[in-house]
Amino acid sequence: MLQKLLFFISLCLMTTILWANSNPELAGDGGKSLHDKPLVERYVLDELKSLRHDFQDLERNLTIVITDRELSVADKSLGYASNTVTYFFYIIAGVASLIAMIGWQSLREIRENTKKTADQQIKLISEQYEKQFQVLEKDLRRKTRRIADNHIEIEKINEIHNLWLRAQKAQTPEQRIETYDEILKIRPGDLEALTSKADAVMEMREYHWALSICNRVLEVDDNNQNALYQRACAYACLGVEEQAIYDLTRAIDGRNALKELAADEADFENLKGNEKFESLIAGEQV
Repeated sequence: MLQKLLFFISLCLMTTILWANSNPELAGDGGKSLHDKPLVERYVLDELKSLRHDFQDLERNLTIVITDRELSVADKSLGYASNTVTYFFYIIAGVASLIAMIGWQSLREIRENTKKTADQQIKLISEQYEKQFQVLEKDLRRKTRRIADNHIEIEKINEIHNLWLRAQKAQTPEQRIETYDEILKIRPGDLEALTSKADAVMEMREYHWALSICNRVLEVDDNNQNALYQRACAYACLGVEEQAIYDLTRAIDGRNALKELAADEADFENLKGNEKFESLIAGEQV
């Protein structure tokens, strides 16, 4: 439960920061880039490092606890078996003495029956504790695999975070596209990376390529507002005004920041003068 909570917190931190970086107009800091916030980058890296150490400590503590529990169970089982056999022999000895006194059985028959019964009891106890040990072993293996998977996921998140930082520092669209492709190799189908790649492709004026990327995102999430906005830009540049306005209407629905961005968007220059576009930007129902 602890590792799930820690993992969830790290994911929340990463998602919030990545979202803020990709949407500077919503970040509430006047659109500053990540270069102006070095302490945030350092804080996230320190948090990831702390989480990795916490998971390592959790694995060691879990191994110690399971080992101590196994030793405790083994000690209790041996004590229980010893006490059971001792008490059983005492009872049998008393019963045997009584039987010998009244002549029902011989001492030899009592000894054989006692040994047989004791062997059966010991075998039964051994089987029960063997099953318990098997259950504990399976549980330990499952938790160990889970910890290993969490370590791998943290390493992926750390690597992806570094790539996002590199993309922010890239000087050309080509460099950013190369970085986004590396992110997609680590996490195929990452919608945020795809929409960011579409934005970089639009800067290169590759409108058909941008359309293809946006369509790929919308096949997975048909209400992805960033992909709809990028596709509207591509359609506008290609002269498909009706489709551009339709996508833009869906994109800015409930997002005033995108509406303000669209008003100054250079890619919508071809739509200036279009009544539907002007009404949409003005806030009227199209």
